[in-house]
Amino acid sequence: MKCPTTGKSTKETIPGILLTRKFTEALADDIGRYADRTSVLEASRNFNVDYKTALAFEKTYLARKKEHSPMAQPTRIGVDEVKLGSMGWRVVVSDLDARRPIWIGGQNRKQESFEAFFTWLGEDASKLITLCVMDMWRPYLAALKKCCPTAAVVFDKFHVVAKLSEAMDTVRRNEYARLNGKQRKFIKGQRFNLLANRGNLSKTGREELDQTLKANRRLYTAYLLKEDFDRLWSFKSPTWMLKFWTSWKESLKWKRLEPFQKVVRMVESHWEGIVSWCD
Repeated sequence: MKCPTTGKSTKETIPGILLTRKFTEALADDIGRYADRTSVLEASRNFNVDYKTALAFEKTYLARKKEHSPMAQPTRIGVDEVKLGSMGWRVVVSDLDARRPIWIGGQNRKQESFEAFFTWLGEDASKLITLCVMDMWRPYLAALKKCCPTAAVVFDKFHVVAKLSEAMDTVRRNEYARLNGKQRKFIKGQRFNLLANRGNLSKTGREELDQTLKANRRLYTAYLLKEDFDRLWSFKSPTWMLKFWTSWKESLKWKRLEPFQKVVRMVESHWEGIVSWCD
């Protein structure tokens, strides 16, 4: 259009329209929001755009989201790590109340990598952290105690239960190696059924599991202990949690299940962070 004053041709910017013939700002925002909820690949397929376009819109959306949603002071955090291919490990810290990651950094899983988060956050803000959820990785625990000594520690339930699953699988392998001939057939191929939650098994899976447990008493005992262990997380009182743990531990006596005894030693040495689950 021409300027009524100068008579020269000018371009008028229309609000809501991008500098492209294909996408409005509203559509770009929808694509970016969808990619944030699902994935860039899923967004590109859903909106029939190429991957690079969907990625660019997601980055724009996230930048605007961050600008309008400044990070609040975190008081309860969770720490984990992610492996970025050949680049190695990076530490990821999340705000548990905001339910979002707030920092990713470091070069590995060592203590100094987690300490870098507290340096970034600042000494005063670090002192306001009251709780940290983590796995039982000693370097992370050492970093927390050094930089934020008053924060309570809660060990992630998933990692504790994973250790028990490893013990269950070790018992299965030991039994398979100990037996021979026809006795082995009840154990072979039963790894998934023994480790899975019974409620998640198909009818065939439950029948196979029952047959395995009937055929091998040691696996039957180990399986019952594994299933019963899950009750540990149901207690809201540290006193009752300790009573259950003591009872569960006592039931291991004379069972000749050394892999489970290793779990006992692990839990005992990390009890403070496990019993914090009640809070």
